[in-house]
Amino acid sequence: MKHQRADGIDPAARSRARRRALQAVYAWQISATPILTVIEQFRNEQDMEVADLDYFEDLVKGVAKHAAALDAALTEFLDRTVEQIDPIERAVLRIATFELQHRLDVPYRVIINEAIETTKRFGAEHGHTYINGVLDRAATRWREAEVAATRR
Repeated sequence: MKHQRADGIDPAARSRARRRALQAVYAWQISATPILTVIEQFRNEQDMEVADLDYFEDLVKGVAKHAAALDAALTEFLDRTVEQIDPIERAVLRIATFELQHRLDVPYRVIINEAIETTKRFGAEHGHTYINGVLDRAATRWREAEVAATRR
């Protein structure tokens, strides 16, 4: 049974879209396969039926299109180069950065929480703490008013 919000968004389908987007961005990063080919491969998988396909495509295409700008934006919050970050965590950071900067309709807390949960599921054992620290600092800068409003 679907639990859609009043605005028609199904949070569970969005979560699945983010998890699949992580896998697609990871595949794109390590294989250098054209992004549209990667999307097509994922679109044909059965479990994609329960994901928000439009959101999945927006995330994956957005990360591919803006990868250099996303990496540049992240640099000030990192303790190493983007290339030195574990590929799973790099994909998570790129997706979350895209969402923080380009999907202002999604609350920053949702983005950070989803990134943490996804990293716990697919990343290194303590990778989620690194992701949390980076994204918390980034959100404070990029979504200053929203963060300030929630911390009052």
